[in-house]
Amino acid sequence: MSASLQTAHVRVNDAATGQPTPVRLRITDSEGQYYAPFGRLTRFATGCGYDVGGNVLLGRRAWAYIDGSCEVNLPAGPLVVELFKGPEFLPQRIESTLGPGKLALRFSMDRWIDLRQLGWYSGDTRAHFLTPQAALLEAAAEDLACVNLLAEQCTITTWGKQEFPAIPNILAFSGQQPAAESAGHLVVVNTHNRHPVLGSLGLLNCHRVVYPLGFGGPEGQDDWTLADWCDQCHRKGGLAVWTHVAHETPNFRYGEPLADLILGKVDALEMDFFEDSPFDALPDWYALLNAGLRVPVVGASGKDGNGITLGSMRTYARLQPGEPFQYKTWVEAIRAGRTMITNGPLLTLTVNDQDPGARLALSSAAGPLRVRAEVRSVIPIEHLEIVVNGMVAFGKNVSDTTEATVLEVEVPFPISGWVAARCRGQAQVWHRPANQRAFAHTSPVYVQIEGQPMPEYRAVRASFLGHLEKMREWARSEARCPMERDRERLTAVFDSALAKLSTSSST
Repeated sequence: MSASLQTAHVRVNDAATGQPTPVRLRITDSEGQYYAPFGRLTRFATGCGYDVGGNVLLGRRAWAYIDGSCEVNLPAGPLVVELFKGPEFLPQRIESTLGPGKLALRFSMDRWIDLRQLGWYSGDTRAHFLTPQAALLEAAAEDLACVNLLAEQCTITTWGKQEFPAIPNILAFSGQQPAAESAGHLVVVNTHNRHPVLGSLGLLNCHRVVYPLGFGGPEGQDDWTLADWCDQCHRKGGLAVWTHVAHETPNFRYGEPLADLILGKVDALEMDFFEDSPFDALPDWYALLNAGLRVPVVGASGKDGNGITLGSMRTYARLQPGEPFQYKTWVEAIRAGRTMITNGPLLTLTVNDQDPGARLALSSAAGPLRVRAEVRSVIPIEHLEIVVNGMVAFGKNVSDTTEATVLEVEVPFPISGWVAARCRGQAQVWHRPANQRAFAHTSPVYVQIEGQPMPEYRAVRASFLGHLEKMREWARSEARCPMERDRERLTAVFDSALAKLSTSSST
């Protein structure tokens, strides 16, 4: 050890309890050099699947996750200590001086808002490659109540450049019970099931592993369907989440999950990124809602390496009054649509005093809706908006973000549809491979006006019908089905969805 360094003990307390609390920590000297705690690294890999956990690189700035205390070799002299613990705690940037022989540094974190007291619990619906113990540490440090660690089949490359299949965390599968937990935080291991053309699903709260984890591809066979996965997931109360909504296959934007959603087999839609660009999934979600498909939104980091934080996009789910926080109650809150997603701002919505997910059946003489949106944030944002059937109906500029900005309006609602709230800003949120913009969005409240159905949105429905027909043709002519009954089963999914979407009216 260099003679210019001395070992210091760092402790970070929760200001309310006086007890050590996990945080994300960064300590630098006057020249900006980073000092990692013992057991953490100053330089580390950030590629997908490489030694994930304990360290994170945001932009070009390294951070370490600690459980509330650590030891670190530091130089005597000026230091900058940065502490972060999710959007409900005030971030800290402290200029300190470590004098010769000083052996301890003490800090505290202040919670500036507590959404748990209102029944809102935050979680990450999809992360990969962390061990359950590493995920639990990072969950506590990022103030996440629930992390869904999803095992998926992948390919790893050995030092000899040979490729082998791997299924990280499959032996840690815990399904409907935590694989690791501490006070107020839990990690559950489930699966992420994928097909290279048909698409992918996060299967949460499953009573057992839903196999196969993948099928198809150049060397595989198309002898299964995503609908089969959904059905197995649902048998004991599981939740099927549509991941990678803007589909990764160039020829098919949506894949099979669109058909499964139409057939009532998909429970929620994932957003893992917001940049306010055509590549985001937000317009796709609006289109699905305008086609009459009621689907709540969930937020996921998709963390698979040390360049992304858990909860960089997160889900807040609101439990019923008096319900204890458990994995099952959190999952059921998502299923009911009581959700808000965010990469920092904290947003709430009520419509006629009802939370997101509510279904209001009103007479044509009911009058305007009473809509109230409220946002607070430690990240600067500029816009708070009420969205009605995919269009901004009302908006308000936001200035002082930590004070509540409220938008309370009466919304004329002559036709059926949906209402949601969103906020956005220009502030950058670190993420790999590109930064996000500050953003939050609630799931909708659905409104049924007697005798006044939703507009047809014919172009939207025609687009979805065209996609389903294209997928059906792929199933008929290109799918690598080993037996004719496999092809018939796959084709039947698209036939059924086409029939239902063609005959249903938007309500």
